[in-house]
Amino acid sequence: MPETFLGAAIFAVTPTIVVGLIFWFVVRSLLRADRTERSAYAKIEAEERERAEALERGEAGATRSS
Repeated sequence: MPETFLGAAIFAVTPTIVVGLIFWFVVRSLLRADRTERSAYAKIEAEERERAEALERGEAGATRSS
């Protein structure tokens, strides 16, 4: 155990800071993953809407399978 006040203060605060940083990284990665997933889903949904609209208009190339 540290014997000076400054050493004791750092020793006491370090675990809180480390746990806070771990929590921050986990939440940040969750939010980034959610943002990426929503973006990919929106892109797929836009492609599907475009394909459905093309089918309604009767375009021949819209029925191709990818």
